[in-house]
Amino acid sequence: MEQSALRNTAPPRHRHRFFAYVVLVIALAAFLLAGSIVHEAGDGVRLDAAFWVFALLAVVSDTPPFVRGGRDDSVPTFPSVCFTFAILIAYGSAPAVVVQLGAVVVAAVWLKHTFWRAAFNAAQYMLSFLAAGMLLPREALGDAHALLGGAAVLWVLAAAVTWFVVNNLLVSTAVWLRFGGSWRAVLGRAVVAEALPNGALLLSAPGLVAAAHVAVMLVPLALVSLFAVRRMTKLAAQRVEAGQRDPLTGLANRKALERAVAGWLCEHAERAEGGAAERRLALLLLDLDAFKQVNDALGHRVGDRLLVEVGERLTAAARDSGADNLVGRLGGDEFAVVVPHLRDTADARRCAAEVMSALAEPVLLDGLPIDVGASVGVAVYPEHGTDFAELMQHADVAMYDAKGRGDNLAVYAPESDHNTPERLSLLADLRRALESGPDGGIELYYQPQVALATGAVVGVEALLRWRHPRRGPIDPEELIRVAEHSSVMRLLTLRVVDEAIGQLAAWRDSTPAAGRVRVAVNVSVRDLHTGEIADRIAARLAQMSVDPSRLELEITESALMADPRRVLATLARLKKLGVAIALDDFGTGYSSMLHLRRLPLAEVKIDRSFVLGVTTDPDDAAIVRSMIDLARALGLRVVAEGVEDERTWRMLVEAGCDVAQGWYFARPMPPDRLLDWLSKTAARPVISTK
Repeated sequence: MEQSALRNTAPPRHRHRFFAYVVLVIALAAFLLAGSIVHEAGDGVRLDAAFWVFALLAVVSDTPPFVRGGRDDSVPTFPSVCFTFAILIAYGSAPAVVVQLGAVVVAAVWLKHTFWRAAFNAAQYMLSFLAAGMLLPREALGDAHALLGGAAVLWVLAAAVTWFVVNNLLVSTAVWLRFGGSWRAVLGRAVVAEALPNGALLLSAPGLVAAAHVAVMLVPLALVSLFAVRRMTKLAAQRVEAGQRDPLTGLANRKALERAVAGWLCEHAERAEGGAAERRLALLLLDLDAFKQVNDALGHRVGDRLLVEVGERLTAAARDSGADNLVGRLGGDEFAVVVPHLRDTADARRCAAEVMSALAEPVLLDGLPIDVGASVGVAVYPEHGTDFAELMQHADVAMYDAKGRGDNLAVYAPESDHNTPERLSLLADLRRALESGPDGGIELYYQPQVALATGAVVGVEALLRWRHPRRGPIDPEELIRVAEHSSVMRLLTLRVVDEAIGQLAAWRDSTPAAGRVRVAVNVSVRDLHTGEIADRIAARLAQMSVDPSRLELEITESALMADPRRVLATLARLKKLGVAIALDDFGTGYSSMLHLRRLPLAEVKIDRSFVLGVTTDPDDAAIVRSMIDLARALGLRVVAEGVEDERTWRMLVEAGCDVAQGWYFARPMPPDRLLDWLSKTAARPVISTK
């Protein structure tokens, strides 16, 4: 529904009380006007030429060239007020009200007001003028010197204030009854919005009366200033409008979206204060998929046309979902949709799916069909934020969560947010701990890896541990989640690599049994995007005179999928150094023969989620056997994680697994305890192979 239509209707939930108030105001105004006409009929005020000039100018000034605002403005300002208030000062209430009625009729015609709207406007002005007229000395009517001279001018100012107060009380009460919320807040906004324009019009009336007393023909000159003010106001409004529109698509920009959301949130809060059922507001953030490829392949002009078409489709879909929905473009290929009136989060997800359906069909540009996909993140007020900035931040998190999961829609979930205040604080503490050296509470524990054929310890996996000064031990998974999306991950990886290589050197020099084991270190996606990790490892191995074959780096399949070209280049350099590469969490990602062939792997590690169920779940057992057979066919060593009992160990031995680790053999332990453990097992196998 268009705004112009909305202004002439009342929400169904408030219809009865609103229209009852409108009828009451109209009836009261008609009754008081009749009494005023009878009362002033005997005053003998002469309607001279000045009156007719004021009356004509009042009607003319309420035509489009002079009125501030347009058909879409909910509360336009009518310049006729300055001329009718001048009539009130010089000729009394009844003539002023009659002339104002004529001006209201003219304005109602071009603004396309319904009958009840025009009648209410007429009644509000009637009551305002009648209340103001009660303060003016009746004996001075028609005598400009008496009204504008001496202390009497204070009564004119008091009448202007009375007119302003009564008018805003009537209008604000109507708005409150129509839309609900806080009456005090509605009145406050009305006073702020109308104080300057209506105050200026009312206070210009005494000057018009004085000008008419000198020469009637001076009065029409007021139209020149009104027209100039109207033009300046219109230009200012156009500049404001341009500042709130995206220049390419014509959609609302970030500033306009923020302003609209603030207004709706205020309305929701007022409804809640009034005891009404709480409503939800959803912010949908959309990012087009592969838009850069369109720009690169077809040029930016075609890309711009695509953005315009997408904006039009989203606007049409949003309007179909709800009349008040607002679509905006944030820049680049990011769009936002605000859905202000929802029942719950499920309703928000449904609306998001409907909006997304607008992009299902390809966009046809110059005869070329272009598939336009998008990922959308949804944040809902008040569950996911209480202001625009917080909703935008959480919608952005949800959008990237959708992209990361290969989905096209996601609702904000705190567990997907890596930038909560708690995590940011923990990240800052982690950075300080890394920069403070050995005193930061960060250390490596080592879990032995046992060759199933011999029972000998052939390697250890370095596992990160951090004891926070206030929170105590931090869960390793939480630690990685906090760090992996920030630059702190680089510092953490370099620290782990340095310490692991240093530990290999220390074991080589002190304990021959420990010096022969291999140390496996996990590295993240970010670590493999540049050659820095390879440079750092090469330098540290040379510095510590450590055999590169004693170091193994564990990577995940997602590392390869993120940027295959750069990752493969880094892995090739590491293999050339003699560092072994292991594929961690094998079976949980996107493994395929192609991936296994293209990676310079020495080992695959079967994820513990499969190993834990090999003795109880036939499916897990079949999967584990298949992965072992596949890896051995490719000449890769197989390590099983999560071995916690003898039955699992024996099943893995029968399946042909090479190496295993888990609590059945040993728990992760610090370096000094590992040395004691190794010394006890040096003379005998960890387990019997019989």
